[in-house]
Amino acid sequence: MSPWENRLFPSSLDDFQNLFKFNDVFNGDFLEEDSLMPSMNVKENKTDFEIEFAAPGFDKKDFEVTIDGNILNVEGKKSEEKGEEEDSYTCKEFCYKSFKRSSTLPESIDLNQDVKASYKDGILKINLEKKPEAKNSSTKKVVKIS
Repeated sequence: MSPWENRLFPSSLDDFQNLFKFNDVFNGDFLEEDSLMPSMNVKENKTDFEIEFAAPGFDKKDFEVTIDGNILNVEGKKSEEKGEEEDSYTCKEFCYKSFKRSSTLPESIDLNQDVKASYKDGILKINLEKKPEAKNSSTKKVVKIS
């Protein structure tokens, strides 16, 4: 992303450039006040979607993952431990804030299947199975150039 992408005065080429931006079926993210937005990767495999969130410093118990209709909600809450510290810090920059990310799921997700989630090395991974008909269909279409 270039520093000129969000200009005060839009360019006449903006509509054209928007054609080349990835049309993410997982968009619709909402920021809560005073929250951090974890980075997200979405990988479409033949049988499922694999969604990863970069959320270092959390524990498994700090996450809540829910699906409400066709909306995937991922929430992370970590409270700073307030108490008497034995160590005397000269500088303490580590902070943990909550986040909430909501994304619309594509229709090809089978919401009747179990959703698998794991957290390892700061990455929260969620696997969502595709519907059987979506597993066999190809979304690739070859366009003939005349």
